[in-house]
Amino acid sequence: MRSLKVPALGLLLLAPLTACQEGETEGAQDVAVEEIPVTTASEEARADFEAARALQDVGRYQEANPLFESAVQKDPGFAHAYLSIAQTAASAREFKDNLTRAQENLDGRSEGERLLVEITETFLGNDATRRLELAQKLCQQYPRSPRAWLVLAGVQADQNQHEAARESIQRALELDPAFLPAHFRVWGSHLFDEPKDFARAETAMLECLEIAPDEAKVHENLGDVYRAMQALDRARESYTRAVEMDPSLSVANIKKGHINSFLGNFDEARAAYDVGVEGAQGPNRITYANYRAFAHLHAGDPGAALEELAGLVAAADQAEIPQDQAFGAKIFTLDNMAMIALHNDLFDDSEKIIEELAALVRATAESVDDPDFTRRQEANILLWQGQLLARRGDYDAAREKAEEYRVLLEGDNNPRRFEGYEGVMGLIALRQGNYPEASEHIRKSNLNIMYIKYHLALAEEGAGNLEEARKLFREVAEWNFNSVGFALVRKDAMARMAG
Repeated sequence: MRSLKVPALGLLLLAPLTACQEGETEGAQDVAVEEIPVTTASEEARADFEAARALQDVGRYQEANPLFESAVQKDPGFAHAYLSIAQTAASAREFKDNLTRAQENLDGRSEGERLLVEITETFLGNDATRRLELAQKLCQQYPRSPRAWLVLAGVQADQNQHEAARESIQRALELDPAFLPAHFRVWGSHLFDEPKDFARAETAMLECLEIAPDEAKVHENLGDVYRAMQALDRARESYTRAVEMDPSLSVANIKKGHINSFLGNFDEARAAYDVGVEGAQGPNRITYANYRAFAHLHAGDPGAALEELAGLVAAADQAEIPQDQAFGAKIFTLDNMAMIALHNDLFDDSEKIIEELAALVRATAESVDDPDFTRRQEANILLWQGQLLARRGDYDAAREKAEEYRVLLEGDNNPRRFEGYEGVMGLIALRQGNYPEASEHIRKSNLNIMYIKYHLALAEEGAGNLEEARKLFREVAEWNFNSVGFALVRKDAMARMAG
């Protein structure tokens, strides 16, 4: 199950810290904004930093990263810029190396910058409790900083405290109603977090259109709202508009490919994916190309998907990108291949893929050289092995792998640390036909992932709870956000939701 993966460090883990932009504006109630300082003696470095953060604010991480790099070249002691490089990193090693540089250059920096670095450090040790404490302290230190409140909101959302996160976002907007990243955060919260409110997500992006009418990412995000609303043609129009405004926005073409995949227009989907991949840079070319392969899954041909993905693993070795980025692209691709092989009970293929995946994960952990990161990657490997054993019917051995995982993570200060354990235990019970037990375990896993929710629906169906099962199958079928897990189960969920 997808949620069984322990995420690599880098951009995905750091999302709570990325939706930010400095401002010297007055709030709705004429309360002066007091921002977290950005400490540098070089105005040229500051200019690059601010330009990069404006890109980071709207999710343009790939474009922001080289500008942050330029900032540290102009000021080698620029701790805040090193931290931002880590937050927009394309690999775990890039994340760790730049976080270390930020730590090494904290002398003479502000308390806010020190807190931001400490918050980011907690991802290495999976200390979510400490992260929340530090984010709260940041808001106490800078109560009139919209950015500080967004940091807190991101940390709260990561712990599934979504109502509290929305209150923090509102505090940011009260301080600065034109603070674009806060509107983006409203959009994301209501689009992806429970309880969802797609109309509110749409309103947030329409407000962004008034604030930043020339930002193509706003139209891209509107497209995401419309596909959540089941308005797929309207979503495709928004993605087309985004590309018309900014032809370099390759991810919008990738999303057009998603829409055509959902509609069964597979030739059109592959054409859109090809355009998106062509416009991508660095490891994103491999990552985006994975979605082209998923079109085969939507068409019901997992063998063709595996073959195309295997070609991408080989292509990553020939790509002109740093080795750590190539490793990351290969891990993402092998992760998807493992999902496909496991889902289709291709046990020999699964074993080979997981062995290759484990070797790359361990090589990445060695390059990062952090004991907590290494421990968590070993836990990730155990979960893949546990899934394979469960699907093969070796349930006792699968439970042993799950227990080894639990022991590795039991010291982590994170209330969500056992979601992977619960997922494997749920899979074991499901494969054995113990449906109530399967449901109990799976409900403690990560139900924000549709592949997990699909398995919960199977458990409820097996237990005879048909109304609940159909409700869950409908939620899965109508999700419309592409991933390997969604591509694997969407068609079956659509059939089952009708009963």
